[in-house]
Amino acid sequence: MEDLEKAILISFDESGSVESALKLQAVGFIDNIKESPLICSICVESLCFSKLVQVQFWCLQCLHDVIRVRYSSMSLDEKGFVRKSVFSMACFERLEGVDDKNFVRVLEGPPFIKNKLAQVLVTLIYFEYPLIWSSVFVDYIPHLGKGAPVIDMFCRILNALDDELISLDYPRTQDEFAVATRVKDAMRQQCVAQIVRACYGIVSMYRNSDPDLCSSVLDSMRRYISWIDIGLIVNDVFIPLLFELILVNGLPEQLRGAAAGCVLAVVSKRMDPQAKLSLLQSLEISRVFGLVAEDSDSELASKIATLLTGYATELLECSKKLNSEDLKQTSMELLDEVLPSVFFVTQNCEIGNAFSIVQFLLGFVATMKCLSPLTEKQLLHVGQILEVICTQICYDPIYRDNLDVLDKIGREEEDRMVEFRKDFFVLLRSVGRVAPDVTQMFIRNSLANAVASSSDRNVEEVEAALSLFYAFGESISDEAMKIGNGPLGQLVMMLLSTTFACHSNRLVALVYLETVTRYMKFVQVTDQFLHLVLSAFLDKRGIHHPNINVSRRASYLFMRVVKSLKAKLVPFIENILQNLQDAVGQFTTMSCMSKEHSGSEDGSHIFEAIGILIGMEDVPPEKQSEYLSSLLTPLCQQVEVLLISAKVQNAEDPVAKIVNIQQIIMAINALSKGFSERLVTASRPAIGLMFKQTLDVLLQILVAFPKIEPLRTKVTSFIHRMVETLGASVFPYLPKVLEQLLAESEPRELVGFLVLINQLICKFNTLVRDILEEIYPAVAGRIFNILPRDPFPSGPESSTEEIRELQELQRTLYTFLHVIATHDLSSVFLSPRSRAYLEATMELLLNTACGHKDILVRKACVQIFIRLIKDWCTSSYGEELLPGFQAYIIQAFATKCCFYSVLDRSFEFRDANTLVLFGEIVLAQKVMYEKFGNEFLVHFVSKDFPAAHCPQDLAEEYCRKLQGADIKAFKSFYQSLIESLRRQQNGSLVFR
Repeated sequence: MEDLEKAILISFDESGSVESALKLQAVGFIDNIKESPLICSICVESLCFSKLVQVQFWCLQCLHDVIRVRYSSMSLDEKGFVRKSVFSMACFERLEGVDDKNFVRVLEGPPFIKNKLAQVLVTLIYFEYPLIWSSVFVDYIPHLGKGAPVIDMFCRILNALDDELISLDYPRTQDEFAVATRVKDAMRQQCVAQIVRACYGIVSMYRNSDPDLCSSVLDSMRRYISWIDIGLIVNDVFIPLLFELILVNGLPEQLRGAAAGCVLAVVSKRMDPQAKLSLLQSLEISRVFGLVAEDSDSELASKIATLLTGYATELLECSKKLNSEDLKQTSMELLDEVLPSVFFVTQNCEIGNAFSIVQFLLGFVATMKCLSPLTEKQLLHVGQILEVICTQICYDPIYRDNLDVLDKIGREEEDRMVEFRKDFFVLLRSVGRVAPDVTQMFIRNSLANAVASSSDRNVEEVEAALSLFYAFGESISDEAMKIGNGPLGQLVMMLLSTTFACHSNRLVALVYLETVTRYMKFVQVTDQFLHLVLSAFLDKRGIHHPNINVSRRASYLFMRVVKSLKAKLVPFIENILQNLQDAVGQFTTMSCMSKEHSGSEDGSHIFEAIGILIGMEDVPPEKQSEYLSSLLTPLCQQVEVLLISAKVQNAEDPVAKIVNIQQIIMAINALSKGFSERLVTASRPAIGLMFKQTLDVLLQILVAFPKIEPLRTKVTSFIHRMVETLGASVFPYLPKVLEQLLAESEPRELVGFLVLINQLICKFNTLVRDILEEIYPAVAGRIFNILPRDPFPSGPESSTEEIRELQELQRTLYTFLHVIATHDLSSVFLSPRSRAYLEATMELLLNTACGHKDILVRKACVQIFIRLIKDWCTSSYGEELLPGFQAYIIQAFATKCCFYSVLDRSFEFRDANTLVLFGEIVLAQKVMYEKFGNEFLVHFVSKDFPAAHCPQDLAEEYCRKLQGADIKAFKSFYQSLIESLRRQQNGSLVFR
């Protein structure tokens, strides 16, 4: 026994002082003892004599595991021994034959030991009650007279029974559900009434001397109210006791709260709505209304708040389900009585579940949807609900500085509030649809009060009011937005014309700008708002805000505003450009970049907004050229100066120069987005000439900084933009551009290069044939030298950055080859310089089409083969464009891809993507028959089919279906043929 205790202590050691070898030895020793046929006796004996909690816990856990896993194989004597021993421990009794002097009582141990003992007893109940051990509860109740230790243990048993078996809060199997039903049915019939009486007696007796014990009893009782006879609780004895406990001031809050929990369980019990209404009436819940006002921060107030919310929710449900108008009226009268208290607790008390509050209020608001007009009382309730929302969504001032600088604490609080607010904003929108005028007036008053307030909460009040207005916008229809007058129009005017003293605060500034942007449809129909909107974005509230995160967000939102207003802003262009002059200049300075970036909002949106403004055809040509030149010329000059400086040896701070060049490229790129291809190439070619000159300047960057990946990436992005802006007029620049981009390129850069080529092909089709024939050999040579011949490794070694980059390059290569083939450019593969890579290309495509793990990639490769067959095999006779290609297709592609890869059991017909791939494989066979005729058919049927022992009748049917015109019938037949051959699983093929 001493050896066991030592081994258990060593195995539980967390100090690190025990050698790992010794610990492993101890674990092995106690694991061997677990397998002993005498393990139950060993555990019970140790529990009787060991005072070490580690030993007690191990023994109880061991008993629990034995009963749970081996119960069916235990002997009757062993079961009886365990049952009697565990029950005696739980009853605070000494086991037979044990010397009282040395006996250790488990109930004197710490709570986790008693909880584990309760779990063991409940496991026995699971298997034995009521069929084998029918008297467990009846036998235990008399022991409650022994006092607090046994009463406490009984509560733990009831709690464990609920947690382990009865409660529906945890997922249960069908077997567990059946056992729970059996146990509950037996308890209802046999002992529930006795347990309730015992609980009543304990609470009555110990309420003053041991309130903690009474709290435990009531908490346990609460769990059972949902499924026992409600009459055992709702009577002239128990309910008065519960309310007496709740209302007596001198009792501890924990006990009063536990009593409130029991009343809530009564209120929440599922029952017939008419009976429920009678029950709710009988409770006279109004007597607890005053408790929440006494100390709204107390634990009791929180419990009462939850009770009142639950009571109101049940009344609302009754009103929905009752058919009698009189009863509906009664339920609504009771609801009207409790609502002020619900609103009060929601605003002033800590409530455990805000979601349940919101769900109740959503349900309550839903009852008003069909009512028009709302009564005065209902309008009052709407106002109170809006007060609740406004209170709940307010930030705590304690986090104001954290949120303003957005440190770690600030980020966590902002994330928490974003999630917390979601349900309340759903409620706000629901209220806004039911009572839009009341909601708008409330928001108006909230804004006015927040502006006038000089309290410490001014920042939070303003932010909450603005957030309400922003969220309310989602419930307003486009038509209502476009009316442009009325209360909502006045509210927008107030928003735009109000100056907030706390506008320097990050949260206030952000939500203000977001709200202005959301209501931009008003501005579209009301020109009087235009100057106010521009002021909001161009002054210190927006782009010139001292907080760079606000400034950059303002740039993005301003770009959206410009997109929506466009031509309306033409008269303001001069003023806008003048106001943005300093912001435009700051963008390309190092000081701007030294600050923290704000995600994708890097500040370049200000140039995109300017581009949209000056890129409109509504702008006179001369002015347009003037505006664009005033922006592009200084930017290009900056680049030229930086490039000259870069050539000087030991130039200062090369990193700063690179960053500045990056910023300039981003600015020009964003600026160009506002100019359409038609405008710069057809209607106003002078604009196109400016962008060509800019392209000339930026291409010098690739020469000056050939190995700086960020710059190469930015230049590539600009070329993408110029392809869309300049159209075919970009062609003269492409050979030099592509040569420079391909030189010194790493796998990641090659991906970007291929994406650029794909864009050119998709936009210009066969017009890029000469360019493609020129660059394809270099591209193919570089890629095939980089990509490994063998498949990529799987498992942990495949997660390296290098492997991921190569996999991305390979995926992009497949897309590149697919784009070439499907845009009438497959002749590029046959050019004299490209033929050297044809064999490697075909091998890659075939292997991928047969076995790549990505089904969509396999489909793309099959589509490439189909296109090559159509392009290179123009007829069944005559000279081949590529000698030997037809034979390769018949002997390799048809056999390996169209037959063997489909026969493989990994080809899963139940997968949707695989079925799409199968459709392409079927189409490939039709195309091969159309191009090659019987030469394909004879080889496929006479050589490939026999390898799979295909019956002759199925082979003949295959020929008929292939030669027929119905491709769907052929596809269906070929699938059934493959599945039939799989079932045979014979021949020389290896089936998986």
